[in-house]
Amino acid sequence: MLLGIIAGLITCALWGLTFLAPRAVAPFTAGDLTIARYGIFGLACLLLMADRRFRPIGIARSRLLIGLLLGGGGYVGYFISVAFAVQLAGAAAPPVIIGTMPVFLAIIANIRDHSVPWKALVLPLALIAIGVAIVSAATVSAADIADTESILLGVLASLAALSIWIAYGLANAAVMRSADAPDGLQWTGLQGIGAAIGSLFLLPLASFDLADTASASETTRFIVWALVMGLAGSWFATWCWVVASRRLPLALAAQLIVAETVFGLAYGFMFEGRFPSPAEAIGATLQFAGVCCAIEVFTRRSKRVSAQIS
Repeated sequence: MLLGIIAGLITCALWGLTFLAPRAVAPFTAGDLTIARYGIFGLACLLLMADRRFRPIGIARSRLLIGLLLGGGGYVGYFISVAFAVQLAGAAAPPVIIGTMPVFLAIIANIRDHSVPWKALVLPLALIAIGVAIVSAATVSAADIADTESILLGVLASLAALSIWIAYGLANAAVMRSADAPDGLQWTGLQGIGAAIGSLFLLPLASFDLADTASASETTRFIVWALVMGLAGSWFATWCWVVASRRLPLALAAQLIVAETVFGLAYGFMFEGRFPSPAEAIGATLQFAGVCCAIEVFTRRSKRVSAQIS
């Protein structure tokens, strides 16, 4: 279980960059970064498939299609939604709204799996929900009236990202926890190819004119971010999440994802060159405390089950 928790937290730290990257590559757009990021992700997966270990061999056609759809719809759809949410609503609101996902996903997972008694989840879920509420209230109260429409659109984009994340989490966990689950490296490669294919549909939206008008430093920054997000934020992060999905109950893995919110907030504050407000700091701390409580609950249960088996 410890390896699964570490893998999950590494994933969250890398995925948290999603809340920063779209703002860091200006004047290039979210569409530009999506195309470059997932093009690199897919190319890396194809190159790795020169080694037989990375090829999706022996996977049923239906599952091949699921993997491609998870990569194309899940990754591309989620990243585009988050990118627009961050650009429209700023650093705090999108991570906080998407941070409610662990609450929804943990409830859905525990209804299905009965991993732990409901009373054991009350405290961690309550801490997460209260933390989200505090930061949300602070974001709304600090907003300029003139920015209301932009923030509303950002909230809608965040809700779209939240819905995509829930669907991805449920589908990916179902595959990885099945009796005939595919190899983690092969499953990662399959999703990478799907993401690359999905990004091709965004080519008509690419800012091709920026190749001539952007400065050398802006172009270099864009390339660096595309490589970081494609290789670390996509391939390596996906493989780490596959490891976490295989080793952890979905109800716990879902709550670990709240760490992505904490990392996303931290990256956003660093980008804006400011410290979090008291409300933002308290809310993020409560969210993190909720994750720690969830880890303790599931670790205690795992030890108890192991003791009974031995």
